[in-house]
Amino acid sequence: MDAFYASVELLRYPQLQGLPVVIGGARRRPDDALLQRHADLPLAEIPVADFPLLKDYTGRGVITTATYAARQFGVGSAMGLMKAAKLCPQAILLPVDFDEYRKYSRQFKEIITEIAPVMEDRGVDEVYIDFTEVPGGQRDGGRSLARLIQKSIFDATGLTCSIGVAPNKLIAKMASEFNKPKGISIVMPGDLQTLIWPLPCRKINGVGPKSEEKLQAQGIHTIGELAARERDWLIEHFGRSYGAWLHEAAWGRDERPVVTESEPVSISRETTFERDLHAVRDRAELGAIFTALCERVAADLQRKGYAGRTIGIKLRYDDFKSVTRDQTLPHPTADAATIRQAAGQCLKRVDLQRRLRLLGVRVGSLVKAGDVPPDPSKQETDPHEHTALLFPDD
Repeated sequence: MDAFYASVELLRYPQLQGLPVVIGGARRRPDDALLQRHADLPLAEIPVADFPLLKDYTGRGVITTATYAARQFGVGSAMGLMKAAKLCPQAILLPVDFDEYRKYSRQFKEIITEIAPVMEDRGVDEVYIDFTEVPGGQRDGGRSLARLIQKSIFDATGLTCSIGVAPNKLIAKMASEFNKPKGISIVMPGDLQTLIWPLPCRKINGVGPKSEEKLQAQGIHTIGELAARERDWLIEHFGRSYGAWLHEAAWGRDERPVVTESEPVSISRETTFERDLHAVRDRAELGAIFTALCERVAADLQRKGYAGRTIGIKLRYDDFKSVTRDQTLPHPTADAATIRQAAGQCLKRVDLQRRLRLLGVRVGSLVKAGDVPPDPSKQETDPHEHTALLFPDD
């Protein structure tokens, strides 16, 4: 999907079309202050001048996404909002609304599966589709089907997407980025040298900043230069598994099938604070946040039909160092109070004398809820009952 979160916001606020808009910051309802001031107006009629500007933001939130108009100023995902404000101070700032994004995500995926049922869900705004058996799917190299999908999604939602058509997932992922927004890019098997090899290695999904830096140190900047290196040389310098994979990727080889169903490994929730919090001085605030995270994880588990035995926490300190702790329960659970109690025990095993910038809760070792036998020792409790035990001195 093209600038998915931002595009959903522009459906809500069409008067912002064509303007630099940044989505990010605190996870609050996006329309609270704005709607209170303009309760008598439809959303589409709220004056542009009344929207908050990025230049007025204070805090350390990060950008979730930005409109293409904002990206022209060098603003992008995962960038700090304060840094972005220096690049594009006139950008309009809207907070995220994950409930709305998930609603549109479900909608566009339902449209796709009606056309091409073999679909792999890759997150809120991206999918892989295997259209080998779709009637007429091969017409015009797949372009006709791609156009149908684009039109069907736009007609139903008002949202646009970009599609890459290729022999495998690796190349299709790269191709989907060629002509954003609203693009369709076709890469045939014979196009590897002309369309793929000139690209920087970072365009390969799986080559991150550190790998790119290491490749560049060896004089390898493009995928073509990577393909020119011997497989054994890559294994020697990058390890047996990753080196072999780099060789295959550079030659456009990817045998991974489109997976229509997959079991989650874990379910987690985490939040980065607007300011550093201290376990003692901000105990009540942290306690409320911690309880809310446990409740949200429990709700996610129950909604998706899972329970888990391994309960874990994640902390990030003010120096950006992170620690994790977990413990395994005798019985799988999806109960908020049980998750909170176990996660609270994990907290006792970390340093709580330092200021915190992030807190997270995770449940792993998942099983289907229907496969979990009743735990005779379990008693239903209120997840708020033991809030005071968070970051305890007892």
